[in-house]
Amino acid sequence: MQCYTELTPPTAVTHSITLQFIPGQGTNLAVAKSSLLQIFRTKVVSAEIETTPQSPVQTLKTASRYDSRLANDDEGLESSFLGGDNLGTKTDRANSTRLVLVAEVSLPGTITGLARIKTRNTSSGGDALLVALKDARLSLVEWDARRYALTTVSIHYYEQDELQGSPWAANLGNYVNFLAADPGSRCAALKFGPRNLAILPFKQADEDIDMGDWDDAPKPANKDLSGAVVNGGSNIEDTPYSPSFVLRLSNLDPSLLHPVHLAFLHEYREPTFGILSSTQSASNSLGRKDHFTYMVFTLDLQQKASTTLLSITGLPQDLFRVAPLPPPVGGALLVGANELIHIDQSGKPNGVAVNPITKQCTSFSLGDQSDLNLRLEGCMIDVVAADLGEFLVVLNDGRMALLTFRIDGRTVSGLELKMLPSELGGSVIPCRVASLTRLGRNTMFAGTEEGDSVVFGWTRKQSQTSRRKLRLPDIDLDVDPDEEEIEDDEDDLYAEDPPVRQQAVATASTTKGGDLSFRIHDRLLSIAPIQRMTYGQPSLLPGSEEARNSVAVHSELQLVCAVGRGEAGSLAILNLAMQPKVIGRFEFPEARGFWTMSAKKPIPKSLQGDKGGGAIINDYDTSGQYDKFMIVAKVDLDGYETSDVYALTAAGFESLTGTEFEPAAGFTVEAGTLGKDSRIIQVLKSEVRCYDGDLGLSQIIPMLDEVTVAEPRVLTASFADPYLLLVRDDSSIFIIIAKVDRNNAEYELEELEKDDQTLNTTKWLAGCLYTDTSGVFSEERVDSGGKPGIKVREEILMFLLCVEGALHIYRLSDLSKPLYVAKDLSFIPPGLSADFTARKGTSKETISEILIADLGDTTHKSPYLILRHGNDDLTLYQPFRFKPDTGSTSLLESLFFYKLPNATFAKAPEEPPEDDDTPIVNRFLSMRRCSNISGYSTVFLPGSSPSFILKSAKSSPRVIGLQGSGVQAMSSFHTEGCEHGFIYADSHGIARVTQIPSDTSYSELGISVKKVPVGVDVDAVSYHPPSRCYVTGCNGFEPFELPKDDDYHKEWARENIAFKPTIERGTLKLISPITWTAIDTVEMEPCETILCVETLNLEVSESTNERKQLIAVGTALIKGEDFPTRGHVYVYDIAEVIPEPGRPETNMKLKLVAKEDIPRGAVTALSEVGTQGLMLVAQGQKCMVRGLKEDGTLLPVAFMDMSCYVTSVKELPGTGLCLMADAFKGVWFTGYTEEPYKMILLGKSATRLEVVNADFLPDGKELFIVASDADGHIHVLQFDPEHPKSLQGHLLLHRTTFNTGAHIPTSSLLLPIATDPAATSTAPNGTNSNSKEQQQTDKLPPPQLLLLASPTGVLATLRPLSEAAYRRLSSLATQLATTLPHPAGLNPKEYRTPGANCAVSGVDAGIGRSIVDGTMLERFTELGTGRRGEMAGRAGYSGSDEVRAELETVLRWAGMGYF
Repeated sequence: MQCYTELTPPTAVTHSITLQFIPGQGTNLAVAKSSLLQIFRTKVVSAEIETTPQSPVQTLKTASRYDSRLANDDEGLESSFLGGDNLGTKTDRANSTRLVLVAEVSLPGTITGLARIKTRNTSSGGDALLVALKDARLSLVEWDARRYALTTVSIHYYEQDELQGSPWAANLGNYVNFLAADPGSRCAALKFGPRNLAILPFKQADEDIDMGDWDDAPKPANKDLSGAVVNGGSNIEDTPYSPSFVLRLSNLDPSLLHPVHLAFLHEYREPTFGILSSTQSASNSLGRKDHFTYMVFTLDLQQKASTTLLSITGLPQDLFRVAPLPPPVGGALLVGANELIHIDQSGKPNGVAVNPITKQCTSFSLGDQSDLNLRLEGCMIDVVAADLGEFLVVLNDGRMALLTFRIDGRTVSGLELKMLPSELGGSVIPCRVASLTRLGRNTMFAGTEEGDSVVFGWTRKQSQTSRRKLRLPDIDLDVDPDEEEIEDDEDDLYAEDPPVRQQAVATASTTKGGDLSFRIHDRLLSIAPIQRMTYGQPSLLPGSEEARNSVAVHSELQLVCAVGRGEAGSLAILNLAMQPKVIGRFEFPEARGFWTMSAKKPIPKSLQGDKGGGAIINDYDTSGQYDKFMIVAKVDLDGYETSDVYALTAAGFESLTGTEFEPAAGFTVEAGTLGKDSRIIQVLKSEVRCYDGDLGLSQIIPMLDEVTVAEPRVLTASFADPYLLLVRDDSSIFIIIAKVDRNNAEYELEELEKDDQTLNTTKWLAGCLYTDTSGVFSEERVDSGGKPGIKVREEILMFLLCVEGALHIYRLSDLSKPLYVAKDLSFIPPGLSADFTARKGTSKETISEILIADLGDTTHKSPYLILRHGNDDLTLYQPFRFKPDTGSTSLLESLFFYKLPNATFAKAPEEPPEDDDTPIVNRFLSMRRCSNISGYSTVFLPGSSPSFILKSAKSSPRVIGLQGSGVQAMSSFHTEGCEHGFIYADSHGIARVTQIPSDTSYSELGISVKKVPVGVDVDAVSYHPPSRCYVTGCNGFEPFELPKDDDYHKEWARENIAFKPTIERGTLKLISPITWTAIDTVEMEPCETILCVETLNLEVSESTNERKQLIAVGTALIKGEDFPTRGHVYVYDIAEVIPEPGRPETNMKLKLVAKEDIPRGAVTALSEVGTQGLMLVAQGQKCMVRGLKEDGTLLPVAFMDMSCYVTSVKELPGTGLCLMADAFKGVWFTGYTEEPYKMILLGKSATRLEVVNADFLPDGKELFIVASDADGHIHVLQFDPEHPKSLQGHLLLHRTTFNTGAHIPTSSLLLPIATDPAATSTAPNGTNSNSKEQQQTDKLPPPQLLLLASPTGVLATLRPLSEAAYRRLSSLATQLATTLPHPAGLNPKEYRTPGANCAVSGVDAGIGRSIVDGTMLERFTELGTGRRGEMAGRAGYSGSDEVRAELETVLRWAGMGYF
């Protein structure tokens, strides 16, 4: 069978909401991305806004300055990375609201709605979050401060068959289900099914609602997961909700037959909602109009009754949303495709038409703004200034408009819509938004499924007169929503004495003086939706310095995906590892360690008392300075260990001479600075040397035990000014402090006395120092939720790991006793605390190093505990504080560590060649803590698996590999020509000075992502290997005009309308991967859309049978329903031409070779077929084999009749076996023969299967067919003519079906699985040692996998498994599903099981088997060591190491190292 693994998380934002979820953090933003729930907080930072950015040409010219060779460089080092003068750009600083990720959780379900609920007794004191899931489920979650995670309060199911009403009703998945919550959190409503409404009441602080029994409706099953069980009995009084009930909408009113949308309204004492519905379904073709009704109902939850407040009939049928408006406007805004209608609390309507079509669609009285020519389908609306009656409207193309209500007292007298110009930021959002959420007074979050989601803000430009009349809040003031919202029960229809509220009158004239200006503050990276994908070779300008420097730091291939829609259309270039930007490259085979630093020069005595010499004293300060020195530890070919020091200047590297630095002193273990950068410290194996800023030797501290006269060797060292920690080979530690000498005011080193005898008697395995600047480890402060602005005192802490596996934390200012002791860290528990105790007999994990470091970026960083295992795997813990019930603030009771998920496995060490006689010296290379590498505060793991631990403010920590071989030396590198970069030496003796590319993202997806904007929809992309270029098929919208020369419709020539419909028009673009710009463009005919682009190896000569790789393009010519759909097949060659001056990459152009008109149907798919260089064309209801003739025509030679619409065509290369997927009639498996030319139908699937994509998946001698339908199911089929149920192969066998949820695979690539060449046993004489078995293996095709892409941005793999691996992994996944806790109370096994509405894809022959869920297997790393061993034994493994070895071959990007 197979294993399904998701490689990237979903990135398309579907829902968002703000709430006070985590106390102490102000406003939290909850973001739903299909199956991923993320919780953010906001942080205001001061950032630079470039006003005159450099162009790429200017950047290249600037870099070329530093292309000189050193004249006095005896080591052969290049100086191109040292730089010269910086060409600064003019920047402005402005405050920006940034997002900081607090928590994220992957759900085994699809989120369909979010709601904020204020309950009376949450465990954390914050709001609760109500999550609606697909197929009528609600889950109430809240924040658990003790676990630092989300906890499930309750889950509610509404899926029973008796709730579906009539037996002919469709399945729940066929209806639009949505969630709405009362603004006062008194109840929530879930509309599901055709006309069912589930009401979930919530208890408030001032009432205790007792619902009792609702006799008129069936009661759903409520499952309480909050643990509200007292003495063995359930206590409903402890729950924050009352029993829910289900209402039939027809019971509320008989006219509610076709509900469209509903929402709860503001300013009502009881829960009140407005619902938009009709007695008949909407239809533009039947001539129906103005048959919608808007009704308002109030619910009395105590009396179990509802009351109709008002009913408005005769509304336009294109209305689709009810938007509740806060006071002083109040009421509801009904949003339609062509109009906006406001209904106030008394039922008075006011509306405005936004395009000329409105007059034809409705007779409802509306204001006329039809000259705007707007389309409101899919628009989103939120509040800008409620007191001014201003609301923001984001259209479906991202443009923004300002909706202003004219208020006369308590009455809305009209509304006006005004487009925001682009120069004021009216088009900062490039595409349609799925959610619009107010973050602060002047900021919003726009979540989108078609591009990057953004946080944007606005400022208001006002005259002096307007400023006196209205005082606006500060743009960057972050306030809680509670301060902005007006209480719902202050003024409503039922209040006896409504309070008098001061009204703000907003008119069009008052807003003219206060124009809004918008700009982007932050963005969430997205690669959704993935339209198509391909792979190609990285390309650089031939002969350039960049090409020479980048040797061995680029992968073999890169994955290129066409992502986004509209102006957010882009190409996403994906790589597994970081491919750094190389500034300089040189050979340095003897380097074993780098340390760069900047030290103060010693101040002359003549200047020490000069108070007026501030300008001179600044020369002796290191703040903001570049690195000055670099210490290099070396090992020559004879094994002789030395150390050298180099000076980093604007002229290059200079080997320093004439200093007191002694190279022959030995091998440098660690180096750094102490005493506020006034002392350079060199840690050798046998001593510690101290130098001043001019490398004058001032002190030597030997490693000599005066009691035993032993000389222990230093293994590792850790700096934290003014302290230095040494861990020695006798398992002892040595602590050094730099103190100021009172006589000469200079720093001197001395040993720090260890008051606690435990420090002297305990054998220590590893340790590190950490400067706590955030207060996480401070006893004076228990976690306040990370609220910004809290001042904490810096403390320097020492973390030690003893050989027994206990973690000890000391404060270096007081070593009399440890602050914190966790005895069982080596058991790697999911949650670590001081009182955690592992079971006896549990095996321990081998830990070689611990490190506490800040991870993050310039926006936010926080400390993490990093454990390095013996095999270089990494485990990360996040520390957090929780105040216990006793109120103690000591670390022993309030400090906890939460284990973060990390399924990235370290690479195995490289095996040296057999002919290499060089002795192998295994040196332990410590992890390197880097405070600023391209803005990242990161940790680097050297060795055979070099990796960075990167984290941005909007992501969790990710382990990102460094492209290339192993690394044996690394350090940060900050000079004028390489700012905030790093230098490293690989295992092949090549040293590189590099930077992290600024245009690439890493931590968001855990891989390297570079997005290249295209600006239009990219529906197809293909790579052309001979030219190393990419060809994209783009489609953009343009106004559609009826043909003027039609003989049957003379009236079309006289048509003259201003508001024209739009239709797509295709553009073929040739993209150069050198600059990622379009170097050639070919426009299609009007109304012609590009559907597919493929690179095919076609025969171009009938006489010589010459083959050539050409670009084939399939299009559709659609001119409305009055004309039949036609298509074209274009064949292009990429010819070499003379490039444009200054643009050497423009040496390629598209050349048309052939064009074939298809009179019936569109060309929807293309593929190679056979062995003679022919192509398979899916045209209309036929699949036809065509050959390219020399006269530029495509000759048909064979065909196969299809049913409806072919979505994909694939051929197993070189076999003639073809796969054709129909959008409505399933999968067709055919064979193609060349003598004679013929296509034969071999087998078919069920004929009621909506297939969006299909592909082959070979597995040894078996061939599987993988088809995905429109509901997200993956069907695995097989052609087996010997099976009795297949009717001699005419029916495909159905092996299994797997549900992917919302991640529907719409595109796929069949890729080889890269295996380790060392795994093949080969005898010295060149023959295989096990010849018979090897010969049988050689006959089998190489192993392959399927790479799947979905519209949610998820990349996944489907890979075959051997029978033994399938049995073990399936058993392991089942145990994990039944053992681990699952968020929101969901069932992962049920999530992967196909639903009842899943179509049967073939003859059932699955024998109860299913695809293994790799997402569940990834959670194996969440377990502690003991639980891992238990589960490994139950699943048939010898131990957890064997599980790790097998998971390494199936999880993540295993077998795809070529990316």
